[in-house]
Amino acid sequence: RGKDEKYKVRMPKFRMVREYKNKRRSIDDVERNSFKFKKSSEEKSKKMEKEEKLFRETFMYDKEIRVLATATAGCSVPSQRRADLPVTAGEQLDVIDAVQGHAVICRNAQGRYGYVLVEHLNFR
Repeated sequence: RGKDEKYKVRMPKFRMVREYKNKRRSIDDVERNSFKFKKSSEEKSKKMEKEEKLFRETFMYDKEIRVLATATAGCSVPSQRRADLPVTAGEQLDVIDAVQGHAVICRNAQGRYGYVLVEHLNFR
């Protein structure tokens, strides 16, 4: 027993190092999350640009895209044509342009554009 204890080296417990590791892990997680956020926002902006390009080609729209008003959809309406924007009840839409007739060009939260009938919208 005496010999075993003589050669046995006791290592102190490094509690500070473990706490530092845990703290560092949480900091790394936060940094990783922020990178994910930036990545998703980049993807979202690319998707929005793609939708805008498609909108300009489909509607032959050369003017600057400006939001004239904000409206909410009164009821859910599926799209009848490719140019129509499908809306759900309570969805917020940006009115981009008022065209002749009873339809306006709107943009939804996902960045899609299309015609929506004025009778389906509630303006504030």
